Amino acid sequence: TLSDHVRVSVEAYFARLNGHDAAGLYQLVLNEVEKPLLETALKHSDFNQSKAAKALGLSRSTLRKKLEQHGIG
Repeated sequence: TLSDHVRVSVEAYFARLNGHDAAGLYQLVLNEVEKPLLETALKHSDFNQSKAAKALGLSRSTLRKKLEQHGIG
């Protein structure tokens, strides 16, 4: 499942820290996941933003804002 992949990735991230403190992990994960999520939803909706927004459970304006934030367009 997706949650299993996230768990494994986060565990690997902590393992690579070699005892150093983590910082900003929440935002790091969101940034890593959001862009490919948006890109994939757009692709599977034939780049129709209204359909992609509906599939994602977002308003079209929120989707457009997020696309702009990630330089997708």
